[in-house]
Amino acid sequence: MKIKCIVIDDEAPAIDQMTEYIQRIPFLECIQTFDNAIDPVTFLKSHPVDLVFLDIEMERFTGIQFIRTLRLKPKVILTTAYDSYALEAFDLDVADYLLKPISFERFFQAVEKVYHQFHDQAGVSAPVVPLPTRSYMFVKTEYRFQRIDFCDILFIEGMKEYLGIQTRSERILVLQSFADILAILPPDLFFRVHKSYIVAVDKIDRIERNRISIASYSIPVSETYKQAFLLFLSGKTSS
Repeated sequence: MKIKCIVIDDEAPAIDQMTEYIQRIPFLECIQTFDNAIDPVTFLKSHPVDLVFLDIEMERFTGIQFIRTLRLKPKVILTTAYDSYALEAFDLDVADYLLKPISFERFFQAVEKVYHQFHDQAGVSAPVVPLPTRSYMFVKTEYRFQRIDFCDILFIEGMKEYLGIQTRSERILVLQSFADILAILPPDLFFRVHKSYIVAVDKIDRIERNRISIASYSIPVSETYKQAFLLFLSGKTSS
């Protein structure tokens, strides 16, 4: 069973991320994307879909207003940078509420829940759908898109408007934000330990006071991230 979906967001990078995530899920099919919430109202009258990925804060017509126009409502997963709409979203009976930046793992949890809801409604037992995994990412450098294997990354350093991705063999400069890169990296392998650093946890040689040693590099751990980092290393989560 393919779940037909559309993406509505007024930011092109957010649409690109959602469509890339959708392409990685075998039971999803994206049939259209929109950069506003007005055009899809007409589109849905002749193109019914099963699922809508919907931003909330958009000019002229918000995601909340869009939901209220629908007579036959598909499942809706809200994708927003704001947590202030959570109660209203609950009242509107949305399927899930994803806060940006959205990791692939969190995205998968939301769509898997929708997948099982459709199968429960059909009265069939849904098979277990394994989480698709990818061991690499593509980043845009100055002249090209470059593949980087996660296993080669030692750490990532913020350098004003750039990020420096330090691998085993080179440093790669990319024009990307920490939020964007964290949404791509596997959360069980990488952790932000400082406003300017993300480390590959399995590359850590030792931790002494507020410094992490990785190969010949010394990475600071700030007090802001220290407690969460130590809880992560101990296998616990903060409450």
